[in-house]
Amino acid sequence: MAHPFTDLETEDYEQIFAVAHNLEKIVLRNACQFKDQSLDYMIEKARAVKHVQLYAANLVSNEMWHKFFQQRGRELATLKLQWLDAAFNDEAVEEMVTHCPNLKRLKLKLCRQIGVDAIDAISRLTKLEHLSLQIATIVSSERLVNLIQHVGLNLRTLSLEKFIDADDTILEAIHTSCYNLSKLRLSENDCYTDAGFTALFTDWSNPPLKFVDVNSTRDVDNNNSAGPEEPNGCASEGLKALMAHSGAKLETLDIASCRHITHAAFAEVFDGRKTYPALKEINISFCNTVDTVVVAGVFKSCPALKKIVAFGCFNVEDVVVPKGIVLIGVPKAQDAIEQFGNAWMDVERVFEGMAGMVGVAA
Repeated sequence: MAHPFTDLETEDYEQIFAVAHNLEKIVLRNACQFKDQSLDYMIEKARAVKHVQLYAANLVSNEMWHKFFQQRGRELATLKLQWLDAAFNDEAVEEMVTHCPNLKRLKLKLCRQIGVDAIDAISRLTKLEHLSLQIATIVSSERLVNLIQHVGLNLRTLSLEKFIDADDTILEAIHTSCYNLSKLRLSENDCYTDAGFTALFTDWSNPPLKFVDVNSTRDVDNNNSAGPEEPNGCASEGLKALMAHSGAKLETLDIASCRHITHAAFAEVFDGRKTYPALKEINISFCNTVDTVVVAGVFKSCPALKKIVAFGCFNVEDVVVPKGIVLIGVPKAQDAIEQFGNAWMDVERVFEGMAGMVGVAA
């Protein structure tokens, strides 16, 4: 039973727990008025709660978090916390790990008081199936490798956002420790290499992924837009390996700002002959080599496609969007930022007409 509420006062929270004391799942976004007394009342009244999601609950102290974990931690299966600035520190994470042995889903995003000690503590939660982390503190690759090696076996989803100094050893750890993932997010990083992504997806015993987000994995030297000789982030060979491994089942792909993927690589992956039958959404924004040929190839290679996002792809022009697909971010496509396909398109004919351009553009 889930009750999502927003913009409530302290008394409103207490009224919820007083009336609906059999709640198992609590989702409170923008919980700016959720205070110590609110959590204390939840501890007392909501004794069936197993799943907790709180965003911006900055009026809850570390001491009250400790009490919550000590008294309700054993039953807790899900904890998602986001936008916590004033409290929830490494000691609170240690209490969580100690008293919540049955956690299966953990999300800690933009909780600014936690650091490397929290990462070490989370590595003891070996029953985790879903893990999502984004923290402000710099965490060494060795700490992250240790985490993945300890919890990776049971993980079904893994999200590591903005660990900007993480290197290819993270990708190696995922390759050797994770065998059950369906979702993988490794975003906003300039230390992963194309060779590292290629090795991750090559001969990986993990089943094909359904969701991949590697956006903004690229070199960020504005004085060298082409990037280093050995490309950083998910580039041409990494994309090929990714699609060879997961293309058969992949539903969502985000490679926005992976600016080292060449036109030739895009044209090879989305050549109109290879098909990705499950792919519904793709974000190729700010991949500067994307042009009309590439977008036409995506249309042809992805028969289930519903949405393609292509902000900053200025070489995409005069695209006729097939029926049932929305194209976002291409002003030159009939002068609209968001264009809905409203006519059936003979993709075979259009793609054949453009195919001769591939060799020249590449």
